[in-house]
Amino acid sequence: MPQGARRTVLNFPSAFLGGNRTQRIGLPFCCLIWRLQFPPLLLLGVTCHAVVGSLWRPSFQGNANLLHLSRNRSNPDQGYCERGARLASSLDFWTLSSENLIAVLPTDPVRENYVRKVKNCVFSIAFPTPFQSRVRLVAVSKEVLEDILDLDLSVSETDDFIQLVSGGKIVFGSIPLAHRYGGHQFGIWADQLGDGRAHLIGIYMNRQGKKWELQLKGSGKTPYSRNGDGRAILRSSVREFLCSEALHYLGIPTSRAASLVVSDDVVWRDQFYNGNLAKERGAVVLRVAKSWFRIGSLEILTHYGELDLLRMLLDFIIQEYFPLVDVKEPNRYVDFFSIVVFETAQLIALWMSVGFAHGVCNTDNFSLLSITIDYGPFGFMEAYNPDFVPNTSDDERRYKIGNQANIGMFNLNKLLQALNPLLNPRQKQLATQILKEYPVLYYTRFRELFKAKLGLLGKSEGDDDLIAFLLHLMEKTEADFTMTFRQLSEITQSQLQELVIPQEFWALKMISEHKLFPAWVSQYLSRLKSNISDSDSERRKRMTAINPRYVLKNWMAESAVQKAERNDFSETY
Repeated sequence: MPQGARRTVLNFPSAFLGGNRTQRIGLPFCCLIWRLQFPPLLLLGVTCHAVVGSLWRPSFQGNANLLHLSRNRSNPDQGYCERGARLASSLDFWTLSSENLIAVLPTDPVRENYVRKVKNCVFSIAFPTPFQSRVRLVAVSKEVLEDILDLDLSVSETDDFIQLVSGGKIVFGSIPLAHRYGGHQFGIWADQLGDGRAHLIGIYMNRQGKKWELQLKGSGKTPYSRNGDGRAILRSSVREFLCSEALHYLGIPTSRAASLVVSDDVVWRDQFYNGNLAKERGAVVLRVAKSWFRIGSLEILTHYGELDLLRMLLDFIIQEYFPLVDVKEPNRYVDFFSIVVFETAQLIALWMSVGFAHGVCNTDNFSLLSITIDYGPFGFMEAYNPDFVPNTSDDERRYKIGNQANIGMFNLNKLLQALNPLLNPRQKQLATQILKEYPVLYYTRFRELFKAKLGLLGKSEGDDDLIAFLLHLMEKTEADFTMTFRQLSEITQSQLQELVIPQEFWALKMISEHKLFPAWVSQYLSRLKSNISDSDSERRKRMTAINPRYVLKNWMAESAVQKAERNDFSETY
């Protein structure tokens, strides 16, 4: 590690851990709790090879150098295939590859890296642009390195690692790619978007046989940079690093953050969109996900009538990421759509259960695998407010937290429109009916999660009213969303029964000042009595497992950012 650098190893506290959120129930959730109105080149050596793509390297000028790892091939003594479950202690025998993508999906024939309109391809080959100043590694996720990338934490101390994760050098055999996609932004078609400041540096297969796509964010210009500079700044990079890991520990599907590097390169940004540019420092996050394909990946192809390529990409996505769908089945696109609809409903319900607002739910930010990606102006709700908007540029409050499920419906409708050219009339009818089931899927999951947050077992006709009643009281008293449920997990039934809330349960004490609080407590305690073979201690144990004490509130993220800007990365964990 360079002299003077401070590195933080990410280890979240157990209080972030959520409970089991996979159980499903099958009843519609009718009450409009959220005011929704739904309209009719490092492939790890399991294969022990690297794609020799360096013949393309001379076509790119002014970009990252090749990182020639001295023995970047299978070795009978030390190669990964023979080491079993051991973690790699260096990058020498650890390889990435883009072969899985570029062997099937077409790349842009233009090799120069300049901003342009790109057609008839899925990716452009684009190399990262190294920083001009010193680069420091300031945070890594130990779990991502060891459990996903099979790298011993000590590898992060090496110069090879720092060069790789900053975009300074590219592993021999790796072919970095920028993805072409479009999207609807704030409800309006925005045409070509794409990876304007991100480079997919390869696919990695770990010792469990799982593939992960590694992407650098903030690593320089690509053909899709539009008017941007291709850079990310320290402020937004700290926030993404923290939030992606925080959501993971809350049990919510998300991309992961492996590392964060910061440079002294000057990047100009208008933080408050008021015309006042300020100097900030460039940074790069290495983030990993099973896939970076999103709804906009398909929209762009349909928009330009590239239907053969649309079919090719869809079949690839189904083959690679949707094992329950038979790629030879005539109805495969309907089956694919059905899964995306279901999983999207599950994801947004999970967001709501922890008070998370994504902030920019455009179709280019909605993963086809229904994972949380592209962290921008996100926020965790503090005082309960269905109109909470973390994005200061969202003047129309389109992406307020209480509208996220509605936006999910909108985005899925755009996905269906992208699929329509490949569907026959019967398949279109089936897909339309599937989309109509989305509200039921969402409300079913929402009810399930909030019943668990309240410690309720079994079914009762009054459960929807009980949940809605509490949220109403929380809204009227502006009670803290996270701590209300956490304190309900800790308070005893006898304490609730007395209606004298101890000061330590300050969020509940705020709600208790509402005149209807005794009525809700009576209804709640009566419902808890219907929990078969349950005890108060078991209820509290169950609820504390699913209701976090901490979420990444804005003041926490802002504190970490302010310290990081002073080169204190002690809170970037």
